[in-house]
Amino acid sequence: MKPMRNLLIPALILLLAGCAGLGPQESVEGPGSADDWKAHKAQISEIDGWQINGKIGIRAPQDSGSGTLFWLQRQDYFDIRLSGPLGRGATRLTGRPDAVALEVAGQGRFEAESPEALVESQLGWQLPVSNLLWWVRGLPAPDSRSRVALDANGRLANLQQDGWDVQYLGYSEQSGFSLPSRIKLAGRDLQITLVIKDWQPRRLGH
Repeated sequence: MKPMRNLLIPALILLLAGCAGLGPQESVEGPGSADDWKAHKAQISEIDGWQINGKIGIRAPQDSGSGTLFWLQRQDYFDIRLSGPLGRGATRLTGRPDAVALEVAGQGRFEAESPEALVESQLGWQLPVSNLLWWVRGLPAPDSRSRVALDANGRLANLQQDGWDVQYLGYSEQSGFSLPSRIKLAGRDLQITLVIKDWQPRRLGH
């Protein structure tokens, strides 16, 4: 039995490693076809840069309000600016992996290794900023399990991931891409509405 056991253990390790490499599975439902979703996801995943202008509304236990949103993304670098929400004045979040800075008008500049830690420590919001890089394009984040409901065109209508419920209430066509124009997020005692008035998608790595 020992030789067989000695063979089985490495085989199991390889199997588990292979499963880990495949990544978490999506649970897909809704009227849209899985093939349409697969094609849409592949196309939208090519977008690795964008400029967004729009509005954001936030409802939190202690605060609520609305303001304007500007979001510049250049592959791993992001520059997200909020003007006016919650009476805090201008807020700017910039960074790359492992180096993030938050500037709040009248309060100064703060730094951390993750955008989530920085936003929670300074603004008090448990906001999944890293997931938003995917959600804003109408894609589930790749690093955790997701439950996906499709619309009739094979795009996201609803996404449940990491304790958040994300509703896609509208899309617009920009440069040949079908991208979200209105998104509603709920989770962690927060409700957020994004209305994107101007999408400028880019494929920088292609």
